[in-house]
Amino acid sequence: MPVKAGSTLDPEATRARVLDSAARLFYERGVHVVGVGEIAQHAGASKLTIYRYFGSKDGLVEAVMERRSARIHDWLARRLADAPPGRERVLALFDTLAHWYAERDYRGCAVVNTSVETRHGEGPVRELTRRHLTRYRELLSELLADCGVARPVPLARQLLLLIEGSTVVSAIEGDPGAGRDARAAAEALLDAATSR
Repeated sequence: MPVKAGSTLDPEATRARVLDSAARLFYERGVHVVGVGEIAQHAGASKLTIYRYFGSKDGLVEAVMERRSARIHDWLARRLADAPPGRERVLALFDTLAHWYAERDYRGCAVVNTSVETRHGEGPVRELTRRHLTRYRELLSELLADCGVARPVPLARQLLLLIEGSTVVSAIEGDPGAGRDARAAAEALLDAATSR
């Protein structure tokens, strides 16, 4: 799309608009349904601009996933910073997620949704999703170590399974109660691990 007379080009703002538009459209309707032309129109950019910044639709999908994963983990870090350290911080993670599940437009985790939808075997999409889940496990391991859990890594994996399970169930059933159930299960696992 041409730039209005007298306007200046801001490549970073254009790139951010494209990423915002793609993230929104992919989350609402899915990666396969949304085309580059629709993203360009939504972002007020040209298809050529999108290809220049991202190389291909796959490149755009990867950039959206990377950005979304970073935003999710930054958001969690900000939310958990206010919770008291130890047990309460672990449970605050589940409370934060339960609050997210209750949002009106909640459709699950965009990173995991994209990985499942695109069914990529090995490659950038799978690797981005793997890193996303690894960051969750690392966060959980750190929180559990702060609680005095002797073996935080196996418990972190179990809690991650609760998180991802409740994320999917909440999205499919449209019932944020899965977040409360996951919190209760996490609390029982945490009690068992800290009472030994």
